[in-house]
Amino acid sequence: MASSNVAVIGLQWGDEGKGKIVDALARNCRYVTRFCGGANAGHTVLVGSDKYVLHLIPCGILTEGIVNIVGNGVVFDPAGAVQEIDGLRSRGVMVNGNNLKISTNAHMVMPWHKREDVLSEAKLSAGKKIGTTARGIGPCYADKARRSTAIRVGDLLDPEALGLKIRSVAAHKNELLAAMYGGEPMEPEIVVAEYTGYANKLSEMITNTGAILRKAISAGQRVLFEGGQGSMLDVDHGTYPFVTSSAVTACGIPSGAGIPPSAVGQIVGLIKAYTTRVGAGPFPTEQDNQTGQYLRDKGNEYGATTGRPRRCGWFDAAAVRYAADICGVNELALSLLDVLTGLDEIRICTGYRVGEDQIDEFDPALMNKAQCIYQTVKGWDEDITDCAEFDELPDQARQYVNTLESLLGRPIGFISVGPERSQTIVHNTRIEGLK
Repeated sequence: MASSNVAVIGLQWGDEGKGKIVDALARNCRYVTRFCGGANAGHTVLVGSDKYVLHLIPCGILTEGIVNIVGNGVVFDPAGAVQEIDGLRSRGVMVNGNNLKISTNAHMVMPWHKREDVLSEAKLSAGKKIGTTARGIGPCYADKARRSTAIRVGDLLDPEALGLKIRSVAAHKNELLAAMYGGEPMEPEIVVAEYTGYANKLSEMITNTGAILRKAISAGQRVLFEGGQGSMLDVDHGTYPFVTSSAVTACGIPSGAGIPPSAVGQIVGLIKAYTTRVGAGPFPTEQDNQTGQYLRDKGNEYGATTGRPRRCGWFDAAAVRYAADICGVNELALSLLDVLTGLDEIRICTGYRVGEDQIDEFDPALMNKAQCIYQTVKGWDEDITDCAEFDELPDQARQYVNTLESLLGRPIGFISVGPERSQTIVHNTRIEGLK
């Protein structure tokens, strides 16, 4: 029997509005699981007039009765997590060892990771800067692969062993950062005291999350896998080297959550009605002009994590097809359709020209040289934020949705027409059991 589990994966360069869709689908699930990335991802959920910005804590934390899992594939920043937990509790959101569980095998972001992130980015020349969020994500994943300098969340459960590890690794990192970047040394005892404090606050939540998920799946309980970042930022399949440091496509779910591939279930690919990107790297449909500024201002395109203004452009159907194929997407969720209101015409990239050649497939290696081939559709002026059914949308808005479905070869199951929880049209979804 097919799995009833659901995954929500961003198909662009992140910031597709995953938080809202995850929040909506979470109400039909028992578990919500983060499987990749770290505090460099920010999910925004608007509940009435209350706005929540979540970085490490899964979006299911806002719904009673859901168990939230931070999987082993996440690089976990205890400093950011404690701050986030305290912020949620101050607003009346329950967070404890019953509804938040953190994998013992998740690697921890340490102070030297953040320092290395800043120093290494500063050393790069202008054309080669990655555009890192300076959250220590890349250096932490590098230490995960290096093994000898890695510290994991489970180490918090043994304060004595944790202290020994921190002192040993800190000595090595101080030598390395001084030699490579001229960095000032860190005081190991300060780090030991800081992380021992995190152990006291987080220990009730630290556990074998993979075992919990596998048992839940065997018992037929529905799990939602919450993606971070976007597929175009995947370390293997994105626009390398201008990518994040983890496997953010659906391919990363089994490894990052500790479950078998057959348990992933239905995959919902989230797409924004236009395209944005933060930081450096190729962006074929970018509009560095009045149109781009219109999208930025109307869509409030500023990073939930960094506050940085996002680069904005037209929808890239060729890039999304590529990501959807890699992820095995069954259906799509379309966000921020309301942002396009007021444009006379809307353009969609359907392929590229590279020199004299026309290519229909997205190839990350060619995107620096690619010129977009566009299809143009008419825009609309009517306010769509109160539309509750697909048939209530203006003709041109429906045509835009239908065009995207045709170009992408997949049904659009959900359409977001505003930031609030209720401003979502359920359209051609194949997901069963929705409330």
